[in-house]
Amino acid sequence: MPAFLLAAPAAEPLSLAEAKSFLRVEHDADDAIIAALVAAARNHVEAQTRSALIAQTWRLVLDRWPDNGRIAPRLGPLRAVVAARVFDGANVARDIDPEVFVVDRAAGVIAAPGWSLPAPGRAVAGIELDIEAGFGEAVSDVPPKLVQAIRMLVAHWYDNRGLMAIGQPVAMMPATVIALISSHRVLSL
Repeated sequence: MPAFLLAAPAAEPLSLAEAKSFLRVEHDADDAIIAALVAAARNHVEAQTRSALIAQTWRLVLDRWPDNGRIAPRLGPLRAVVAARVFDGANVARDIDPEVFVVDRAAGVIAAPGWSLPAPGRAVAGIELDIEAGFGEAVSDVPPKLVQAIRMLVAHWYDNRGLMAIGQPVAMMPATVIALISSHRVLSL
């Protein structure tokens, strides 16, 4: 099921000041680079763990309701269904009350009996669910191990940016970062 980002997180889990302190950078010349590395590291950790670190809104697109009534977005931790709509044969969206859905945070699924929901009128992308995912609204809600993984990844990329520019091999993700995020990884079969 395709998903795309509607609303990015309001903040990064690591501020520019915190990143500069960790890197021991006392000048402002690299601020843009460091901020970009923090955002890239967050994206990388989110991709590896399939977790939104700070609350963000995503749109899931389905062709039909699942037979078992359980939608597994493969992105978590799930917080809420904020909007839902079904398209009819004329491509007109019909809103569905988000309260119909039950968010099972423990299992990482959205539940609703398919028989109680209107069937889409178009065969492809007839259902859209807008969901909120993330550990919380605040930076303090992000697990400390994942914040440390971001710090270490930013430091690794910052320290090795010259080597990457001249084509020297550099590990994309150090083993210490892999170890920090391993307990938060969500694997699929």
